[in-house]
Order: sequence, then C-alpha cells, then structure tokens
Amino acid sequence: MPDQPAVEVSGLVMRYGDKVAVDHLDLTVARHTITAVLGPNGAGKTTTLETCEGYRRPREGTVRVLGLDPVADRRDLLPRIGVMLQGSGAWSGVRALEMLRHIARLHAHPLDVGMLADRLGLHDCGRTPYRRLSGGQQQRLGLALAVVGRPEVVFVDEPTAGMDPLARRTTWELLEELRGDGVTVVLTTHYMDEAERLADRIHIIDEGRMIASGSPAELTRGGTATIRLVVTKPFPEGAPASLQAELGPQVDVTPISEVSLLIAGPADSTTLATVARWCEQQGVLPESLNLGQRNLEDVFLEITGRGLAHD
Repeated sequence: MPDQPAVEVSGLVMRYGDKVAVDHLDLTVARHTITAVLGPNGAGKTTTLETCEGYRRPREGTVRVLGLDPVADRRDLLPRIGVMLQGSGAWSGVRALEMLRHIARLHAHPLDVGMLADRLGLHDCGRTPYRRLSGGQQQRLGLALAVVGRPEVVFVDEPTAGMDPLARRTTWELLEELRGDGVTVVLTTHYMDEAERLADRIHIIDEGRMIASGSPAELTRGGTATIRLVVTKPFPEGAPASLQAELGPQVDVTPISEVSLLIAGPADSTTLATVARWCEQQGVLPESLNLGQRNLEDVFLEITGRGLAHD
C-alpha cells in the first residue's frame, strides 16, 4: 500500500531484566524519506532499530516494516531490507570485494558491484582482509553490503563513523541518491550536522521515550540565540557555574565538552563583553566565540540536558 508507512512502531516496550530500555514508544517512518533516530547512549534507539530489523522480539506493542512483522514474517521481509550494523559482520579473513560479490550473488537483482565499489572507494582496499581495513573502510564496506541488494528500506547505524571528510560526503550523496530512487533510509548518528543535512524527519529518544519529533527546520525554529565558546585548554574546575554567576539567571550556560560551553539567552554586545572579560579573569584563551541561532545540537542539549557522546 503506497500510503502505508515504511516503518510503524506502536506502544513498543523492551526490557533487559528489570531495566526498561524502550518505554511504550510510538514511531513512524514515511516511505521514500531519510529519517534520523537520535538519542544519548543508552536511550533505547539501537534496541528499537534492532527490533525493527527482526533481531529482537517486542515484549509489548507492535512493530511493522513494509506492513510485515519483522519476526513472524522474517522470510518475506529480509529480501526487502538492508541493514548496516556498526560492525558489518564480515568474516575477519575475507577480502572486501570478495565479501561484496558474495552478498550480491545472494540477491535476485543486485546493484553493479563495480559501480558500488567505485562510489564508495572500495577498489583501493578490495583485496585487503576485513580485519586489516581501517574503521572508515569497514564502514564503507558495511554500507555497500547493506544496499547492494536494492532494498526498499535500509537501516544504517553510524554510517560515517571513522570516515575522512571526502568519504563522508560521498556517503551522504549515496544516501540522498537512494532516497531519490525511492528507498527509505533510517539512520542513527552521533553527528548533528549529518542528521541536519540528510534527514527529512528526526526522532529524538531518551530513556526509551520519544521526546521530540519533526523536521530539522521545525526542531530548530524559534528559541533563543546562542554563543558557543571554545577554548584552547580545559576549563578550570567550576567554570560553568562561575560564568553563569557572571551572566545572571536570564542566560543558561551548558557544558558541551571540557573545552566548550554553550551560552543560550540574550546574546548581545554586553553578553559577549562579559564572556570575554570572564575568559581574561579565568586565564583561558578563546579559540572561537561564535554567535548565532540554535542548531540541532543546541536543541538536543536543551531537551536532553546532555551531549551526544560517541560510543
């Protein structure tokens, strides 16, 4: 059915012993879109996607992918989806192109292996055993294995982790081309710029629950101006509280990392001057001091209270 969602999750509950990993989650992915599922480590996003992929059986609720139950209808669903895991599952001794050709032969109408290897830069490492590939090369091979069978839906987990900037951009272009060809892409990523660039819709999950959903423009619309302060060495102990006291209660100071702070609220020349004076008093040297409207990372910090730390 053309109007039927590609993925539909309703009331999903997943538990590990006494721990609730997914808590009555509802999530829908429209066909022919790129949808990003974001969340802090331990938020439940990986468990949710593994349930959609058929690796886990729901404790409660229902999951449908292309209208099929990923567990009960696994035989019918598998030829229609592609899955890119953080580890591709390739045998340690297999050569990259050997593995890709093998997987291609398992599908009725695979993509051209040579074309796909060209697009993802696999020819240079095509005869290298999997265990000797770099992290970025393993990611590129994993993506190729996921899409070579011409899936209708492809799940990609951290598609550009470990890639250099050129390979990353090539991967983005390939995912956008897949969407243009009618493929539905569901991805997880720790890169906010990646989600903001690629996704038609973003779902943010925390503690197993949906806490925000919308297009990148909808999620970042409105709100306060921000100042992003990056310094050359770690802040002294108590720095966020010290700066908060200088700026007053109308401004929120949130640590992003040991060398960066996000300052949200009235951002004018007085605020900038106060931040600069505080840096001088604390003996820290700013590397950058950027003023602008909030982006997706700012929204994520606001609604979760924590950054997207890398696994």
